[in-house]
Amino acid sequence: MSVVGFDVGFQNCYVAVARGGGIETIANEYSDRCTPAFVSFGPRNRAIGAAAKSQVVTNCKNTVQGFKRFHGRAFTDPYVQSAKSNLVYDLAQMPSGTTGIKVMYMEEEKVFSIEQVTAMLLTKLKETAEAALKKPVADCVISVPSFFTDAERRSVMDAAQIAGLNCLRLMNETTAVALAYGIYKQDLPAPEEKPRTVVFVDVGHAGYQVSVCAFNKGKLKVLASAFDSELGGKGFDEILVQHFCNEFAKKYKLDVRSKPRALVRLYQECEKLKKLMSANSSDLPLNIECFMNDIDVSSKLNRGEFEEMCAALLAKVEGPLRSVLEQTKLKKEDIYAVEIIGGASRIPAIKERVSKFFGKELNTTLNADEAVARGCALQCAILSPAFKVREFSITDVVPYPISLKWNSAAEEGLSDCEVFPKNHPSPFSKVLTFYRKEPFSLEAYYNNPKELPYPDPNIGQFTVQKVLPQASGECSKVKVKVRVNVHGMFSVSSASLVEVLKAGEGEEPMETETAAKEEENKMQVDQEEQKNQSDGPKENVDKKSDTEDMETEENKQEKKNNQPPQAKKPKVKTKTVDLPIENSLHWQLTNELLNLFVENEGKMIMQDKLEKERNDAKNGVEEYVYEMRDKLHGVLEKFVSEEDRDAFSLKLEDTENWLYEEGEDQQKQVYIDKLAELKKLGQPIQERAMEAEERPKAFDELGKQIQKYMKILEAYKAKDEQYDHLDELEVMKVDKQVNEAMNWMNSKMNEQSKQSLTLDAVIKASEIQAKTKELSSTCNPIISKPKPKVEPPKEEKTPEQNGPVNGQEGSEARTSSPNKDQPAPESTEAKLPEMDID
Repeated sequence: MSVVGFDVGFQNCYVAVARGGGIETIANEYSDRCTPAFVSFGPRNRAIGAAAKSQVVTNCKNTVQGFKRFHGRAFTDPYVQSAKSNLVYDLAQMPSGTTGIKVMYMEEEKVFSIEQVTAMLLTKLKETAEAALKKPVADCVISVPSFFTDAERRSVMDAAQIAGLNCLRLMNETTAVALAYGIYKQDLPAPEEKPRTVVFVDVGHAGYQVSVCAFNKGKLKVLASAFDSELGGKGFDEILVQHFCNEFAKKYKLDVRSKPRALVRLYQECEKLKKLMSANSSDLPLNIECFMNDIDVSSKLNRGEFEEMCAALLAKVEGPLRSVLEQTKLKKEDIYAVEIIGGASRIPAIKERVSKFFGKELNTTLNADEAVARGCALQCAILSPAFKVREFSITDVVPYPISLKWNSAAEEGLSDCEVFPKNHPSPFSKVLTFYRKEPFSLEAYYNNPKELPYPDPNIGQFTVQKVLPQASGECSKVKVKVRVNVHGMFSVSSASLVEVLKAGEGEEPMETETAAKEEENKMQVDQEEQKNQSDGPKENVDKKSDTEDMETEENKQEKKNNQPPQAKKPKVKTKTVDLPIENSLHWQLTNELLNLFVENEGKMIMQDKLEKERNDAKNGVEEYVYEMRDKLHGVLEKFVSEEDRDAFSLKLEDTENWLYEEGEDQQKQVYIDKLAELKKLGQPIQERAMEAEERPKAFDELGKQIQKYMKILEAYKAKDEQYDHLDELEVMKVDKQVNEAMNWMNSKMNEQSKQSLTLDAVIKASEIQAKTKELSSTCNPIISKPKPKVEPPKEEKTPEQNGPVNGQEGSEARTSSPNKDQPAPESTEAKLPEMDID
C-alpha cells in the first residue's frame, strides 16, 4: 500500500513518501524536488512539469499554469473573468457552465476541463512517486487551501479520480503543516494540561492562510483559520510586471501586453528580480535581450522602491492575523510560537509585518516549500494500515458556517437552521429529526456570503425520497444525518424512517438505531425529540427540529450513569427503514462524464508513451550517427579498411541528412529499421575493436592457469609431500590437458598475429574463456583433492575439573580414564574448558 502526500500548489508541486522509517520529499526525473504546475500541449503529445515550463515562451498559447484557482468555478465567475485578461492561454465555457481551457492538441482545437488538466498534473506526480517507490501508487493525501469551498474540493476529488488516485483525505494546507510540526515534538503538554498554542502563517504564490492550532501530546486541534485568497507572491509579480510595462511603454514605445511571448518573458524576469530583492537591498538590474521588435530593454529597481509600490498589498497582511486572534479570543502573549512557511514568506516586508504584529521572532523550523507535502504524507501514513505511526489525532475546523433550509410542514414558506457554525470541529456528523408525510428537500448553503471568496453560496440540494405517513395518517419521524467529512465536504450521508410498530406495557426496549463506527475524532450528535401528541399545528415540532442537542455520546453515557435508578417506563417498539437520498451538487461531474475523462486520460498517457518511444528511437539513430562518425577516424580507424570506412562514412552522412529532411517525422519502426541498417555495417567494426581489447586479457588468463598447473605437476614429480596422495593416472590426465591447452593457445596466438586487424578475428575472446573454464573444471578437482585424515593416537589424561556434565559425555572434548574408581569432579555443572585436539 502506497503512502504518498501531494502538495499541488498554484505554481509548484511537491511529492513526499513514507519510506525508510521516515518521510522523504522525492525528486523528479530532473533530480529536482520541485515540479512546476505547468501542462503544455503539442502536436503529438503533452509535456508536464519541468518539460512544460521550458516551453512557456516557445509554446505560450498552449502552455497552461495557474489553473488551480479555477476549480469548481463557473465561466461567468467574476474571478475567472478578471484573471482571463492576464492569461496568455485561452479560457472557454464547458457545456456544464464551468471553466475550461482551450488549447491546440494533436493539431486540433480542444477544450479541457480544469479537472482534466489537474488530473494530468497529478498523473505526473503519481509517476514521480512510482519511480521512487518502485511500486504502483493509488492511495494518497492531497493538499488544498483551507479556504476552498465545497464545489472546489469536489472538483479536486474528481481530478484525483481521473488520475487513478484514491484520495484518502483532502487536507487543508495549514493543517498539514501543523501535523508536520507537532507529530515530532516530544515536549508537548500532557492531554489534561493546558495546550500549546502555535500560529501557522502560510504565504504562498496565490494565497495567504493563517491558522491557530492547539497541541497536546498525541493531539492536534485547529482552533481557527483565516485567509486572504488574493494575497500571495503572484500579486507582487503583477505589480512588478505592470511597473515595467508602463516604463517600457514610455522609454521604448513598446506595448508589452500586445505580445504574449514578450509578456511571459517579462513575468519570468520579474519573478527572478523579486527573489533577488528578498536577498539584496541595493539597486538590481533587469535586462532582456531582443525583448520585442528586436529591441533590448533594461531597467533597475531596489527593495525600498519595490516595497513602496506594494504598500497596498503589504497592508493586507495584518487582517487575517487579527481575525484568528478575535475568533479564538486569544491574546498575543498566549501564543507559544509563530511558524511561517510558503514561497512568498521569504519577502522581508511580509516577515517584518507578521513578526511586528505578534511581537516575537518568527520560527522557520519547517521547510518553507516542503512542509505541506510532508504533512500530507504523514496523514497518509496514519490512515494506512501498512505503517505504524505514533498516535496523533487531528481535529480540523469548518471554514465557513453551513446552513440548511427546507419547506416548512407547519406553514407556508421556508425554514432554515445553521447546522455547522464557523470553526466547528471537522469531520463531524449530526442527526436531525423531521416529521413528514411525503418526500422533502434540504438545501445546503454557506450563510455568510461576504466572507466567501466565491460568488455562489449554494452547496447542493438533497432530496429525501420514499417518505410515507404512518398507518394512522400522522407524520412519520425521519432522522437525517448530515456530515462534514474528512475532505471538508458537506453531505446528507443517510436518512431513515422510524416506524412505530405497536405499543405495550413492560415490553423490552429495542434498539432503533445502530451507531455506525465513525472515523477518528468524529463526534456523533443525536437529536432525540418527543413527538407532540396533540393534533394541533406542526409548527412547534418543526422548530424543535431546528435545534441541536450538543451532547456527545460520552456525555450522555456519563449523565445516565450519574442518575438514580428509575422505574422502567413502557417502551414503544419501532424499526428503522433506510431512505434513498438524491443529491444535486453544485458543479459536480456526472458519472458518465467522469468515466469519459478517465478514458481520455488513459488514451493521452498512451499517446505520450508512444511519442516518447518514437523520439527515443529517432534519438538512437542520431546518436549512433554522431558516435560512429567520430570513432571511424579515432579508436576504430585501424579496424576498418579505407574502402569500407569511406562507404560507411557516406552512409552515415546520408542518414544524417535524411533525419533533418524526410526523416524528421517518421514512425518508430522506420527509425528502428534505419538503425539496424547502420549497425549491419558498424557492428563488425566495433566487434573487431572489442575483440582486440578483450583477446589479450583472455590469453593472459589462460596462460596463468597453465603456469599454475605446470608448477603443481613439477612439485608432484619432485615428490612434494603436499601432493604425494594424488593418484598417478589422474595426474597424467592433468599433464595431458595442460600440454594440449598450451599447444592450442600457441597455435591460435600465431594465427591471430598473422591476421590483419581489419579482418574478423581468428579466435574470439569468448572461445579462449571457454577453454580456460574447461581446463579448470578438469584439473581443479584432481589437484585440490584433500589428503586422507590420519587418526591421532589416543592420549591418556587425568581429568582435573572437566568431567561429564549432568552425567553425559562432554561434546567439546571426549576423555577416557582407565581408572574406573577415579573420583567425580567437585561440581557436576562445571563449565567444560575448550581443548585443542589434532
